[in-house]
Amino acid sequence: MSSAKTVSLDRSITAGQGGNPRPVEPTLNAGADFLHLDVGQAPPGGRATWLAERLRRAIADGVIPIGSRLPATRTLAADLGVSRGVVVEAYQRLMEDGHVAGRGRAGTVIVAGALTATAGPTGDKPGTSSSGRVPDPAAVFRCAPGTDVFDTVRTIPAQIDLTPGVPDLAAFPRAAWLRAEKAVLGRLVTADLGYGDPCGAPALRRAVAGWLARSRGIGVDPAEVIITTGVSQALGLLAQTLRDDGVTSVGLEDPGSLGVRQHLENWRLTTVPIPVDAAGVRVDELTASGVPAVVLTPAHQFPTGVVLDGDRRRRLADWTRAGGLVIEDDYDAEHRYDRPPVPALRATLPEQVCYAGSVSKLLAPALRIGWLLVPRRYRDAVVAAKRNADLGNAVLPQLVLAELLTSGALERQLRLLRRRHVRRRDAMTAALARHLPGATVHGAAAGLHLTVTLDSDVVDTELAAATLARGVKVQPLSWHCLRPYRPGLVLGYAANTASAIDAGIAAVAAARRDG
Repeated sequence: MSSAKTVSLDRSITAGQGGNPRPVEPTLNAGADFLHLDVGQAPPGGRATWLAERLRRAIADGVIPIGSRLPATRTLAADLGVSRGVVVEAYQRLMEDGHVAGRGRAGTVIVAGALTATAGPTGDKPGTSSSGRVPDPAAVFRCAPGTDVFDTVRTIPAQIDLTPGVPDLAAFPRAAWLRAEKAVLGRLVTADLGYGDPCGAPALRRAVAGWLARSRGIGVDPAEVIITTGVSQALGLLAQTLRDDGVTSVGLEDPGSLGVRQHLENWRLTTVPIPVDAAGVRVDELTASGVPAVVLTPAHQFPTGVVLDGDRRRRLADWTRAGGLVIEDDYDAEHRYDRPPVPALRATLPEQVCYAGSVSKLLAPALRIGWLLVPRRYRDAVVAAKRNADLGNAVLPQLVLAELLTSGALERQLRLLRRRHVRRRDAMTAALARHLPGATVHGAAAGLHLTVTLDSDVVDTELAAATLARGVKVQPLSWHCLRPYRPGLVLGYAANTASAIDAGIAAVAAARRDG
């Protein structure tokens, strides 16, 4: 028998009323077998690193489920026969990675696990397409991206995913969502289970109006809010309405979102690139293009991260007063760190701006809940298009989200995410400085991603393919460009721990050197 001290996982039950046993939330209690930890396996002088890695591995594998508590530091230290400082340091590293959080008397709680590959849309094994074939990573980047490119990339297995636009899904507030759901179901009346207003549940429209007033400076009557299945549906509804109004072309920021471009072109709108520089979209180029409408991300431009400055905003206002229409995609404006909030264009130009937002970057894309504000002249047509599309979003998730918005739970979640994102952003900027010192970093003050530009001799699609061959997903900047632009990568950090971010950037650097 080993003389090394260990601790155990006790999945106990407690007695309920009448003496009947009832299950309780899994709790990690000190005992004799916890993870079969053997401190004798730790290298000399590296006990904290060894313990942190063993715990990370157990969390990633699901051995320690989210919501469980780690043993108290004194208890675990005593059972392992090490100083308490070793355990405290290991726990602190897990906190910095975002795996655990201190909850006072509730102890140290597991709040996030590692992301793993998921099944494809047809239930295929991870990394397979609907035909059952694993996509060739190099082939994904060899030619111009097709309309299914994002679906294809999602099916390719990888150890680390630095794809932009992905929030920290492990941080989804499950407990708060369940409490809100219970509250909603407790007061639900029979009529609420019928067909709802295609514009959305009144409770959510009121809650969204309040959220936009508090967080984006937009004063709007709840009756003007149209609930959509994310920004993608909002863009589709607008595309249909604009085409019926005679609009056939729309300006897009360049660089700008490939996904938005593909979506609008799917609705048979011609997209016209409008250059972006350090001050935001070039309004002079927008005017010269002759397009009647433009899609903008003014608070945090995707993918460069620049903010539309004051002078450009004034020129853009003049352009709208001459008849131009702005479609404002406010995709991640809440995620700001080192700069003051940027007001939404809709706040000052309500009759010249269509405004779209969602909770996809704040909670999870799977909720498929967004909102759309449109000028009065388009409202009836957009509502008709929404009614014809789906008769309205599912009502129950709307009511639960409304509860989160009105209770203050969403603000608390945003504060938690900001603290975590700052640490992960800092980890990525440090990793880039260490592994890719020649890269130029853009957009660090806000958002969920960084964009880096590289030397002109780099072919960013080839670099992305070589990085993927090393088990790390990144996006080439050229995917998001219609005109020639500097090569680069778009790198998401929100969904990864500090250690994964460092390993991912190291893989990019290795691919760059070997290329």
